[in-house]
Amino acid sequence: MNSKIRTRFAPSPTGYMHIGGLRTALYTYLIAKKSGGTFILRIEDTDTARYVEGATQVIIKTLKDAGLNYDEGPDVGGPVGPYVQSERKDMYRPYALELCEKGAAYYCYCSELSKESSHEEPISSSRDLFLCPCRDLRHEDSKRRADAGEAYAIRMKAPKEGETKVTDIVFGEIVVQNKEIDDMVLLKRDGMPTYNFANVVDDHLMKITHVMRGSEYISSAPKYNLLYQAFGWEIPEYITVSPIMRDAQHKLSKRDGDPTYDDLLNDGYLPEAVLNYIALLGWSPGGENELFTLSELLEVFDVTGISKSPAIFDIEKLNHFNSEYIRKMTPEEFEKVAAPYIGRVIKKSLSISAIAKILQARCIKLSDIPEKIGFFESLPDYDTELFVHQKSKTDKKIALEMLIKAQEILENLPDWTNEAIHDILIETAEKLGVKNATFMWPVRIASAGKAVTPGGAVEICFILGQDETLNRIKLAIEKLRGEVNG
Repeated sequence: MNSKIRTRFAPSPTGYMHIGGLRTALYTYLIAKKSGGTFILRIEDTDTARYVEGATQVIIKTLKDAGLNYDEGPDVGGPVGPYVQSERKDMYRPYALELCEKGAAYYCYCSELSKESSHEEPISSSRDLFLCPCRDLRHEDSKRRADAGEAYAIRMKAPKEGETKVTDIVFGEIVVQNKEIDDMVLLKRDGMPTYNFANVVDDHLMKITHVMRGSEYISSAPKYNLLYQAFGWEIPEYITVSPIMRDAQHKLSKRDGDPTYDDLLNDGYLPEAVLNYIALLGWSPGGENELFTLSELLEVFDVTGISKSPAIFDIEKLNHFNSEYIRKMTPEEFEKVAAPYIGRVIKKSLSISAIAKILQARCIKLSDIPEKIGFFESLPDYDTELFVHQKSKTDKKIALEMLIKAQEILENLPDWTNEAIHDILIETAEKLGVKNATFMWPVRIASAGKAVTPGGAVEICFILGQDETLNRIKLAIEKLRGEVNG
């Protein structure tokens, strides 16, 4: 085995990055980087039917945005390129022909049965395995037909006696009877390699030492081993991860409306929080701490913590992680990420910094922001019943009295700062002989038109500015007078 660890993330460009794919990329990155090894991005686009234009760029952008910087790949190059399988097409045929010469593969002329998908079926099923009649043709006769121009595929010639053992770091030893292994297609009639064959050849040529893949591919591992053995190549370490589930019965699936990584970012989750949460879907660090930056994950990650059991994607748990990451940000960091969301609603000349300050401790995800701050842009049409608040000991009559006094003192406040507004409101409440809440609550309702706001009366008044605050208090006084004196 190569002394230096080399891992690869090898996605198919079939759309956006799903959560399971990003988790595989993360674990693969951590395995390599923790040991000072090499992390490679390889694009596996042999399945032309599922190819999505632009998906490769999405994969590259996602990895870079997540901080999973690869050492070799399609856009950065490297010593074992190209790093896109379709650009390596001519490399595979000689290896398939070599297996034919060795008796480990054969030409298949069965036109319909050669048109297999590049993603193979599981090796065992309730059906009887198809035995291709071309399997028993003499190699010389079969090759003569190929040389004469007859269309063919190339199939692996799986042994029908004995057993094949696979050793996986997570799942241990897996033993499969060879009679259950089908003669999978290696090279299709159009000359393109199948996923499974290109996978093995590329992993060998790129000197991959550790292969991580989802549990749906564990049934293909015996086929891979047979290919490695036929070539006389060293078998890499296998690390299999179980699926991420929406619930106990259903896998996470974009087709069923479950979010992709991009969906989560667009919904206001921080990349760092998503990456941290994904790391824990099927892996346990041990201990009580669950919050890890990427650099901290490099310190604590160990493949022995990977679980055989499927992981459940819990959006509430992700919400918790995201809110924790938001709290940990400096005010400047939070303002930077919150500003675009604030700007969706606030068109007036208000302090973005001051709005961000009151949001940070009250925000679960960034997409919550617009709904929380709309009242700054325009006062909602509110019911005067909001002024009735048992805990603050206010009713409409008391609220009217408090607002008349608030209008008086705020009109004459020369210095419109948080501190000045706070001090004058507290001082006035004391002079009136009422609780602070009794005086503050009516001011808050008048200035916001809402009972639940991301800031209190002081912060809201400061952000609105003196003129707008007084206009809103005046409007509230008029509404209350009409009811109290009516």
